Amino acid sequence: MFAAHRAHNIPTAPTNFGNTFAFIQKRWRGVAISAGVGLVGVALGRLEGHLLGREWLEGLVIAIILGLVIRLFWTPNADEKVGIAFCAKPLLEVAIVLLGASLDAALLRTGGFTLLASVFALVVLSVIVGTLIGRAFGLPPHLATLVACGNSICGNSAIAAIAPVIEADEEHITAAVAFTALGSVVVVIALPFIGSALGLGPRAFGTLAGLSVYAVPQVLAATAGVGVVATQTATLVKLARVLMLGPLTLFFALRKTRQCGAKHRFDSHTLLEMLPPFIIGFALLGLARSLGWLSEDLALHGRDLASCLTVVAMAALGLSSDPRAVQKAGKPVVLAAGFSLLALVLMGYVLIRFLHI
Repeated sequence: MFAAHRAHNIPTAPTNFGNTFAFIQKRWRGVAISAGVGLVGVALGRLEGHLLGREWLEGLVIAIILGLVIRLFWTPNADEKVGIAFCAKPLLEVAIVLLGASLDAALLRTGGFTLLASVFALVVLSVIVGTLIGRAFGLPPHLATLVACGNSICGNSAIAAIAPVIEADEEHITAAVAFTALGSVVVVIALPFIGSALGLGPRAFGTLAGLSVYAVPQVLAATAGVGVVATQTATLVKLARVLMLGPLTLFFALRKTRQCGAKHRFDSHTLLEMLPPFIIGFALLGLARSLGWLSEDLALHGRDLASCLTVVAMAALGLSSDPRAVQKAGKPVVLAAGFSLLALVLMGYVLIRFLHI
């Protein structure tokens, strides 16, 4: 999630009491609604576990579904939207930072160069395949590129970063974003069932989730029911995908320069601006944990708090995703994005088997 931070203009921390009061006043309704839906989701998950012997749907997944259903029949007002958006993005990014405190150094060592290189190669292959699928369904070149990059890298953030570089039309950007908004929710809900059907272990499932989930924070939701190993693996794999946004954006910028003779300003400073603070925070806490600077108890408390924040954020994600938005994208976009996403999952599964994960 990169350029989306600037595109959505997330407010900075308030500087005095007056600003603090205004900050809270504008968001408390949306935060309360998201927290309420999250609590109901967790309660239903535990009830499900009591009645059926296990939670087939995790509480946070139920929270997403509840949010989607509520959104079909209710539209939040302006202040409620601000609070819900606050939970769906900044609050979830805090959860990702806290997750770094429980990062297992051994997992970093076992990941190895082979997996990292394979993820990079898969992203490039997925962009190529996704673009070809988009063109096969009749999408214009720019729209096919946006859909492919959104699926292959990090959803709306990739679309927002690459769109100005290739000079995509606003209509194409809107169509690509419309599918991604709901597609990200569908992936989070569907992945646990796919992993169970394929008989994947925690590390294999985490790898598949990291290869297919749209946004870094959503790996928590997709892997929460499988365990810590799955979540950590998915986060690392997803971060590797995210790191490909810089090189791919640079590639498209250079190609545009060659085609048009334009002088796009795209340098190392631009690449650094794409790196959002929450990824830096995750890496720093992970490093501190690996060096033994954080105790086991502190790491556990951080993980528990991250889980609570994730439930609230997933409820907010459902509340902020209007299923009817897919209709605006159009059938060709939905089909192209759906098939390219399916291709990504299949390629990810082949990679897992090839590497014997």
